[in-house]
Amino acid sequence: MIKPYITTGIGSLPFHDPEAAAEFVLTHCDIPFWPQLPAISFRELMIPQYSEGFPGIMIDDEKRVIVADPDQSSLNRFYESTSSGEQFPLFREFARGFYSFVEHIQDKKFPLLKGQITGPLTFTLGLKTPDGRPVFFNEELREIGSILLRKKAEWQIKTLSLYAERVIIFIDEPILTAIGSSSYLGVEEDEVKRLLRDTVSSISSAGGISGIHCCGKADWSMVIGTGVDIINFDAYDYFDSLSIYGREIRDFISKGGELAWGIVPTTDAIRDISLNALEETIKSQVLLMSEKTGIDNLPQQVILTPSCGAGSRSPEEAEKVFSLLKSLSEDMTR
Repeated sequence: MIKPYITTGIGSLPFHDPEAAAEFVLTHCDIPFWPQLPAISFRELMIPQYSEGFPGIMIDDEKRVIVADPDQSSLNRFYESTSSGEQFPLFREFARGFYSFVEHIQDKKFPLLKGQITGPLTFTLGLKTPDGRPVFFNEELREIGSILLRKKAEWQIKTLSLYAERVIIFIDEPILTAIGSSSYLGVEEDEVKRLLRDTVSSISSAGGISGIHCCGKADWSMVIGTGVDIINFDAYDYFDSLSIYGREIRDFISKGGELAWGIVPTTDAIRDISLNALEETIKSQVLLMSEKTGIDNLPQQVILTPSCGAGSRSPEEAEKVFSLLKSLSEDMTR
């Protein structure tokens, strides 16, 4: 179902108009994804966007501050909601791009559509209590965050499945690059792996295809151990951080795993990069990865994406990112 060098995006785009963003995605990607639009509102940033439903959540849009201050009553309501099978949707004021996207695909059916959630590590280490402590370090709140995100993923799969044969959900975990550093002492690898494995398992149980996105260095061996279906890495700047795991990547692909090559930069490098340069880069990278893994048909498992979300770029730069992505896919499949 996932063809070689097929394209999709990470999530964020720099547009202010949800309608324009939805149209952009549908014309620029083989696997359309619903657009996250942080330029519209603070509520569309990575942490606030998935916070609705977390007990005791408080958002100050003017100050751009979000904190979790649950009391026992709000905790009880959360547990009652989850035990009763209540759904946890993305609300329009937190995800206007999602609703515009769904409105644009009415009466259509796609082989694949893509959604995304903020990963449980990034979410629980980014969301804080009023005293400034990440909720990750409160065992109960950490687990609530994990449950909430899994429910948001399940709801996306259920909703998008009306318009697609299969739904991909990327778990966006930029904070994986910092795990093990002095900034995150006390974050144990076993707990990192458990949280990711639980999320991957939930996506799979709901009928979805799971992906983990990290736009930097990561312990890819640990990521592979979560049972994820797709690994999305920043191939433009951090190819070497994945290529050293040749044996693990070989085992991952032999079990049906896919590599999503984040080859088009969403950094300032996008201003000067050319299609020819990208084509030369990915050809050399695929060849090297083939040698390290011993897999001759590696291109069959290559998906193409931007290196990260394009929400921090200008609309013109985002246009260049996805135009290059589309042209690169066409050149690689000739």
